[in-house]
Amino acid sequence: MDALNIEDFITIRRELHQIPEIGFEEVKTQAYLLDYIKGLPTENLEVRTWKTGVLVKVNGSDPSKTIGYRTDMDGLPMEEETGLAYSSKHKGMMHACGHDLHMTIALAVLTYFSKNRPINNLLFVFQPAEEGPGGAKPMLMSEEFQEWKPDQMIALHIDPTLPVGMIGTKTGLLFANTSELFIDLTGKGGHAAYPHQSNDMVVAASHLVTQLHTIVSRNVSPLDSAVITIGKITGGTKQNIIAETSRLEGTIRTLSIEAMDKVKKRIESIVAGIETSFECRSSIDYGANYCQVYNSFELTEEFIRFAEDSPHVDVTICDKAMTGEDFGYFLEEIPGFMFWLGVQSEYGLHSSKLNANEQAITRSVPLLIDYLKG
Repeated sequence: MDALNIEDFITIRRELHQIPEIGFEEVKTQAYLLDYIKGLPTENLEVRTWKTGVLVKVNGSDPSKTIGYRTDMDGLPMEEETGLAYSSKHKGMMHACGHDLHMTIALAVLTYFSKNRPINNLLFVFQPAEEGPGGAKPMLMSEEFQEWKPDQMIALHIDPTLPVGMIGTKTGLLFANTSELFIDLTGKGGHAAYPHQSNDMVVAASHLVTQLHTIVSRNVSPLDSAVITIGKITGGTKQNIIAETSRLEGTIRTLSIEAMDKVKKRIESIVAGIETSFECRSSIDYGANYCQVYNSFELTEEFIRFAEDSPHVDVTICDKAMTGEDFGYFLEEIPGFMFWLGVQSEYGLHSSKLNANEQAITRSVPLLIDYLKG
């Protein structure tokens, strides 16, 4: 890794870790990235912004194609509980999905190629709002991206369950189709002493949760896969007041588009039944929907063979996962792949105690540099 001091990038990762911002509000993050990029040799670089994202093109010496490398930028709306000296300075926000590492790795690779011109063009895509409402699809459709549209794209995602130095990927389906789920129920509130004069939405929500969890076991083929999770329920105002409203918030994940359509139709039928049973009104909002991440067979197999010969990492062929990732929208139009990067943490993705092992930077950066050299 000529001209790279890896310790500099561990410092950068810690600085980015302290300024997490939610989707399309990554103002400080964008400013940090732009300030760093301005300090690089610029003779072969072109830089553009899109919303709170950044695009950096490295013009190759004798290009036959453009290879895109995407990293996400946003954090999650949760309080950090790692106790690290470089914990989040933004109250109620945390890089709990590793996007701080993702950006750091991208900056390290970009730094190398700003000083060591590649043969092919490279496009570094710093994409906002992966955690929601979804930045990949509108960025893909943007004029800025389309003008520099690459011929292939790659990305990585940290995996706390894999040891440092291990990467995992597979051809074909890697991540699931996903959809957010928000259901609001509205009835008639009242005094706890007179339940017959009200329509209790806490009771209605309780029945609805139970029925929603029959969909996977009774409406999705056993040869297919789906998950429905209700992660949050709110309803009512006080212990002696019958709740007039309730809200369910959750997620749907399926391994096929057909299963997603089936699950949504059944949710709508069940909610309509709740309306009738509890004489209430309802609304359903599917929020952000992400398509599957489907890895190119040819490019992924080529990368696996390359990585197996690399001295920097070990390789495992992983199974598909119910994880959601909007990188899938890029792969719908552009052949490419995503792979897991081991960071060996006791706590998993989206945990307030996730503490990714920074040595993953040391292992992944030289792998990517070698792969992208052309």
